[in-house]
Amino acid sequence: MGAGQLAWTYLFLASLAEVGWATGLKYTDGWTRLWPSAWTVAAMVVSFVVLSPALKTRPVGTAYAVRTGVGAVGTAILGILLFGKPATAVRPACIGLILAGIVGLKLVT
Repeated sequence: MGAGQLAWTYLFLASLAEVGWATGLKYTDGWTRLWPSAWTVAAMVVSFVVLSPALKTRPVGTAYAVRTGVGAVGTAILGILLFGKPATAVRPACIGLILAGIVGLKLVT
């Protein structure tokens, strides 16, 4: 695996951690629950630490946009699946637009 492909792998893993901490915030109950809070903080740390090596070969703007974009998409989907957020036609369409932007960034870098 080349450095460029490895950077995308790091970005994907950082994005998964981003989904984990963003979703985990819901379970912390305002940081009053110990273990959900601990797991959420751990996911935050992992998200930043794993992003770092991707920045060696990817532009910071692209890396950050991809990580937060995938995080937003994953968190929105989990919001629908876990928390009963509405899945109106507009929500999946907007998620699709975010995904299109992520794919576009991958294609141009």
